[in-house]
Amino acid sequence: MWKRKIPLAWLQLSREKSRMLVAIAGIAFADVLMFLQLGIREALFDGAVQLHNSLEGEIVLVSSRYKSLISLDQFSQRRLYQTLGFTGVQSVSPIYLGSLPWKNPDNQQTWNIYAIGFNPEEQVVNLAGVKENLNKLREADTVLFDRGSRKEFGTVVSQIQTNNTVTTELNNRQINVVGLFRLGTSFGVNGNIITSDVNFLRLFGKKREKGLIDFGLIKLESGANLDWVIANLKAKLPNDVQVISKQEFMAREKSFWNTSTPVGFTFTLGAIIGFMVGAVIVYQILYSDVSDHLPEYATLKAIGCKNSYLIVVVFQEALILAAIGFIPGITIAQGLYMITKQATLLPIMMTLERAVLIFILTTLMCSISALIAMQKLQSADPADIF
Repeated sequence: MWKRKIPLAWLQLSREKSRMLVAIAGIAFADVLMFLQLGIREALFDGAVQLHNSLEGEIVLVSSRYKSLISLDQFSQRRLYQTLGFTGVQSVSPIYLGSLPWKNPDNQQTWNIYAIGFNPEEQVVNLAGVKENLNKLREADTVLFDRGSRKEFGTVVSQIQTNNTVTTELNNRQINVVGLFRLGTSFGVNGNIITSDVNFLRLFGKKREKGLIDFGLIKLESGANLDWVIANLKAKLPNDVQVISKQEFMAREKSFWNTSTPVGFTFTLGAIIGFMVGAVIVYQILYSDVSDHLPEYATLKAIGCKNSYLIVVVFQEALILAAIGFIPGITIAQGLYMITKQATLLPIMMTLERAVLIFILTTLMCSISALIAMQKLQSADPADIF
């Protein structure tokens, strides 16, 4: 009767169970470290472009000195309204951004909150809770509160759900929270409000000059060619503004956080360190395993086994460890993602692309370790035994 042969690589690994468990734990630890570093890094990027992604328009007009949403430079709204005369442009919306001191209605502590202002007559952002509450922003001193804001801003969400309104102070001015929406936090923003353009300027007072906007949103007519409209606007508008697509707007924001701040580099470095730690652990395990079995390898050589067969055995051990170690690694990482999301409100979650990437890195990590450990096989000489 035919019997399936158990691979030699598995027999060697399972013979020393404690050593195998140490290797699996080391690989899982390296995977968790890489998952966390890359996950938080991606959450940084995703959080930074949540507002960008929600914009109901295809083209964005920004100052020529624009860097990111936390480093904006205002420009005249006349530039935005000039674009209405161009073929393909359907409508435009000036948008105001800035931070204001928010007084926690529960304990009276003050925290900076990010304010977004635009004309409530226009559908500017596609965010849950905004469309149904836009009419309320026509009243003076009214705002919508982001239910994804951090707890430092108070129990606004629960109070709104109970009383329909909350009264507090924003930049030492009494305002009413008349509704909720969901945007979420990022590394640069802990909470958000949305208000009308009129209320926005009223809240900022003399700090903001009327007629200066932070960026403009341009909606195109149905069937208009995006690239052609952008090229036409770039060619004819003065060089004190930049014309970019919504996708480029998002890409620039991500690039700013990745290259102009230490955060992107730090998390990438953390993932590299995790990879190196895992490689060292697997190498030590495989090297010890090869060393302990040198007499057996020498015997196999003596009976005719080639070096290539022995190399395959070590390589199989590495792949087995990679596959088994990845399972607890991704499981623990998923749990830590949930804890991190609940504690920080960052948009961190497991993705198929990241899971595949980490699995490939785990396999590569173990393969590199196996290649280095294979050098020890050269010393498996049958003459040492016979």
